[in-house]
Amino acid sequence: MKILVINAGSSSLKYQLIDMDGEKLLAKGLCERIGIDGKFTYKPQLDGKEKIDAADVTMPTHAEAIQAVLDALADPKNGVVKSMDEIDAVGHRVVHGGKEFASSCLIDDKCIEAIKRCIPLGPLHNPANLLGIDACRKVMPGKPQVAVFDTAFHMTMPPKAYIYAIPYEYYEEDDVRRYGFHGTSHRYVSGRCIELLGNPEHSKIISCHLGNGSSLAAIVDGKSMDTSMGLGPLAGIPMGTRGGDIDATIVEYLMHRHNYSIDEIMNVLNKQSGVLGLSGVSSDFRDLEEAASAGNDRAQLALDKFHYEVRKEIGAYAAVMGGVDAIVFTAGIGENGAKNRAAICEGLEYLGVKLCPERNAQRADEHLISTDDSPVKVFVIATNEELMIARDTKEIVGK
Repeated sequence: MKILVINAGSSSLKYQLIDMDGEKLLAKGLCERIGIDGKFTYKPQLDGKEKIDAADVTMPTHAEAIQAVLDALADPKNGVVKSMDEIDAVGHRVVHGGKEFASSCLIDDKCIEAIKRCIPLGPLHNPANLLGIDACRKVMPGKPQVAVFDTAFHMTMPPKAYIYAIPYEYYEEDDVRRYGFHGTSHRYVSGRCIELLGNPEHSKIISCHLGNGSSLAAIVDGKSMDTSMGLGPLAGIPMGTRGGDIDATIVEYLMHRHNYSIDEIMNVLNKQSGVLGLSGVSSDFRDLEEAASAGNDRAQLALDKFHYEVRKEIGAYAAVMGGVDAIVFTAGIGENGAKNRAAICEGLEYLGVKLCPERNAQRADEHLISTDDSPVKVFVIATNEELMIARDTKEIVGK
């Protein structure tokens, strides 16, 4: 079975074609600036096939972007399939499933209406995800499609973890609760971690998805028990440009002091805060490390704050789970930031973490970075959300 995985943004569309016989990546790429000037990237993973790098392609809507993807995948010279008929199904990333979805589902009119009802909870992402679904339905009529939700993995959280201590009617009437995100990533890396631990009957894992957007999850026996993001992705630890958890009084104070509208203060918290706001340098951790090494105190403060908050969250999750068997680092910073991993783990010796500097300095998609005698195992596991989406799609379509 060959599955096309789609991750649609408002003006972009990432894609991968995966052959589920051996879970082999056939091609991947990106459609950018949809509705503007259209840039198309295509990277076949087969020998002898030539890539396309940011070519100008007319893409007034997502439908033309999908058609460009299909044309490239089935191109007589550089394609990886003979025709669109070889593509058996499409899997879509959908960011917010609200309380409607606790698992992935086959896309039909009922599913689409439920995704639309979640738009108030995911106003930045769900409309874009729906554009990708609608485009595929138009260009690939009759092909089964599956929605895989970022929030679904966290629907196993107990009420004490997901409820907020505000009037209960906001939960009952307005669906205000902790939902969490990066669920597909947390599900993938925790599943691989369990396998690397030897598939024990019971496991307590802390998954650290650290990138421009970051979240942690406490996972017991493969199920999410808590996570750092909340109703939306602004909550939790500081991120590239997001402030993470702050005192809500700050919002009121700054709105009054600077006469901000709600949109203006949310723009500050989402796009001007985090390590960018603290450092005044960049949201990219490579830039921060370079600036800090050159003596920039604010860049160092931003790094220290990030490491501190991740470490604090790890300690909190170890407390609520009654211990931890393994910590997993994933995503851009988690997979590539050896210095960041070391700084986060410094001070966790009391918990049973013994980091091996030599292993931590190595680069690999999956590897143990703690010592052999470390009571808590620490892994780096490269996330693969697209493969997780493809697996769900295969399972649901197969039924």
